[in-house]
Amino acid sequence: MDSKKGVIYILTNPSFPEFVKIGYADDIDNRLKQLNRSECVPFAFRVYATYEVGSRLSDLKIHSIIDKLNPNLRSIENFKGQKRVREFYAMKPEDAYSILEAIAEIHCCTDKLKLIPPSEEEIDAENIAKEIDEETRSRAVPFSFEMCDIPVGAQLQFWRTATRPTDNLCTVVDSKHVEFEGQVYSLSSLAAKLSGVSYSVHGPCYFKYNGEWLNDIRNRIGL
Repeated sequence: MDSKKGVIYILTNPSFPEFVKIGYADDIDNRLKQLNRSECVPFAFRVYATYEVGSRLSDLKIHSIIDKLNPNLRSIENFKGQKRVREFYAMKPEDAYSILEAIAEIHCCTDKLKLIPPSEEEIDAENIAKEIDEETRSRAVPFSFEMCDIPVGAQLQFWRTATRPTDNLCTVVDSKHVEFEGQVYSLSSLAAKLSGVSYSVHGPCYFKYNGEWLNDIRNRIGL
């Protein structure tokens, strides 16, 4: 990235997917290194988008616009009697990008706006964070094929990551088990086997039925 001019940035972090961080940096790579030095956040920040600007503190104007549109989006708390106002906003990165995009179009500077595609490593981190969240929620109501209206005999496709499907198919044999190559597994044990890992994983995050993620089916039904 060009470090000669500063940028307004949009950062995301799988640790808190409901928030984006919007700020300014003279050097976005150095800023990212500073943020990711901390061991207090499970996953690293990544750059979702940048908008090249010619002056510092330009991000404050963006903050002001968002605060006027919806003052409840900003992360604000009182800690030991002190008000702490952060650069975090409870909004989707796509919505934050739309704001920068509108500003860039008004100023005829769309060439200075960059949407940064995630690396494979960043995609994996997002999937792991999602898996942890889904597993935490599933402890209250364990996944069941019967509850999701998935019949015995249905075929499921294993996906190594959200962007990497495989040819591995398994067959539902009862409410909680599938068959693969003549052996019966739970979804989680089969997902770990096919992923080649020795630790526990959340099986429903790795399989699709009729092209839909099992977790999405579960959420759609409202379980």
